[in-house]
Amino acid sequence: MSEHCRILVVYYTRSGTTRRVAEMLASELDADIEPIREQAGVSRTGARGYFRSLIDALCHRRVEIMPSLLDVSFYDAVIVGAPVWAGGVSAPAQTWLEQHGTRIQHLALFCCLGISGSERALEQMARAAQKTPFATCAITARDLYRRVDGAKRDVFVKRIRHRMSVLRELEWMT
Repeated sequence: MSEHCRILVVYYTRSGTTRRVAEMLASELDADIEPIREQAGVSRTGARGYFRSLIDALCHRRVEIMPSLLDVSFYDAVIVGAPVWAGGVSAPAQTWLEQHGTRIQHLALFCCLGISGSERALEQMARAAQKTPFATCAITARDLYRRVDGAKRDVFVKRIRHRMSVLRELEWMT
């Protein structure tokens, strides 16, 4: 590991909320960022897209996603963010984690949600990646409305920086 840790923020978004949080995290951590993109022809916009998303989540469907542009094994830490759909992780994020999780060195997870389901979604994400995350964060619509999402994000960023600092020290000592 060099003086500067290489961090990648990967996210899936339907409405744009998770993208905004991911962009803020990437900026705060000086990280690269990459969206999870579904294959062409899949629309999740409007009422029809919303219901497709709910059905995919409830039925635990795997979806077709585009290949990643960045190699996760190049990064010291990968932060994955996803919306919560029907009390679980979004199908595109779960598919991405299943495909790339074993190549991730250190994993942190965040989710954006309406009211509830963050614990289950974060557990599903960890299982899909086959890794225990070193940090997690859940940001609800109420957090955004009350403007406390920044405080939650700050705690999450501090955990990530602390972990990267410890890893740098351990590598320096060996």
